[in-house]
Amino acid sequence: MNKVFLSGNLTRDIELKKTQSGKSYARIGIAVKRPFSKDKDAVDFLDLIAWEKTAEFMNKYMGKGSRVLVECRAQKSEYKDKDGNKRSAVEFIVDNVEFAGDSKRKDSDPRDEFDGEPVPDDFDSPF
Repeated sequence: MNKVFLSGNLTRDIELKKTQSGKSYARIGIAVKRPFSKDKDAVDFLDLIAWEKTAEFMNKYMGKGSRVLVECRAQKSEYKDKDGNKRSAVEFIVDNVEFAGDSKRKDSDPRDEFDGEPVPDDFDSPF
């Protein structure tokens, strides 16, 4: 099983891009505190990749500083650097994302719409 949960803050605004075939994606940074470190300020900076609707949602509603909970899977990739040396990296592919507590959100509020329609007053939103 390859399932990872990360809780932290986004380290930069999301830049939505498209593949040559037209699929939306975004590379995102997240800062995650190390809870059991001797250094209370220890933080890991990890790379996330979100695809299609998840990337579009994050681009619309989240930005630098947003506190998020991410459900993802780890993926190792290999590449050559600018000098032609073989390198590898572990990236986390986002399956689900949620706001976690107080966040610095973009101007739009996902609670304002539900599948393009106004949210019913009795709708129990997860946000």
